[in-house]
Amino acid sequence: MTTQGEPDQTAADRTAAGQDGETPAAPSRLGPGRRRTALWCALVVAAAGIGWVVSRPNPGDLIPGLGSTSGQTKKSQPAPGLASEQPLTEAQAFTADHYFPGQRAVDQNGVQAHRTAAREGTNCTEILLAPDKDPLKDTGCQAYLSVAFTNADQQVVSSVTILRFADEKSAQKARQALADPAALAFLTAESPAPTPSPTPSPAATGSPSAAVSGAPSSPAGTTPPPTATTPPPKPAGVARVEPVGHYLTVTVSRYTDQRTTLAPGDQTLDKAARVLSYTARAPFLWM
Repeated sequence: MTTQGEPDQTAADRTAAGQDGETPAAPSRLGPGRRRTALWCALVVAAAGIGWVVSRPNPGDLIPGLGSTSGQTKKSQPAPGLASEQPLTEAQAFTADHYFPGQRAVDQNGVQAHRTAAREGTNCTEILLAPDKDPLKDTGCQAYLSVAFTNADQQVVSSVTILRFADEKSAQKARQALADPAALAFLTAESPAPTPSPTPSPAATGSPSAAVSGAPSSPAGTTPPPTATTPPPKPAGVARVEPVGHYLTVTVSRYTDQRTTLAPGDQTLDKAARVLSYTARAPFLWM
């Protein structure tokens, strides 16, 4: 507080400070809040710029060190119509290689076997031993595939045939008609042996042995009556015929030595037939 006639002390102090050459400190232009806001704006702008560069078709041309990408070619796309683009239809997938690849072995319940032969087709009469006696006639068989399996010990061979029908009713009808599974050809890895050429008879070659033996000869120009022959016995085997959906599986197992009888209590063929029958039906159980 000043009295009248006394000089203002504050004004005097300002005058003294001016005389000494000192300048009062200027107030800050940007406070802490404004500096923080400016920093965030700079970060947002930088992020937007990086995103724009990366989204360009050839970002390597704009970012140093990334390398040029303008000269790279696009990856080739698979040609249309390949299996990778379009799944196979049921008819297209019905092949031996699809369901029973040659490199896939069977190893189940003590039975080890591998595929040794395969065939397939749409004419089911091709797998009949006697096409004139067709048990599949009027059943609507659409296609077949046959696969031969040989056990690892080389003692048992099995022939698996799968027949495809339009519906489950037709498959059941074929199951009833196929009373004898032996009506289907037994597929093995062995090629059929060539038929031996007939040996000429002594009479045909002019050998005198026929006259010496006193065997009666047929008059000239006549054909001797046919001699009745007994067909060889069939190899012993175990068969399983199982319908599954609109498919019918026929599995027959035999010994490789083609023996015609089985020892009492021998379950070797039965075990092989059961395992391979299940292996054949497994891919179609949920179709």
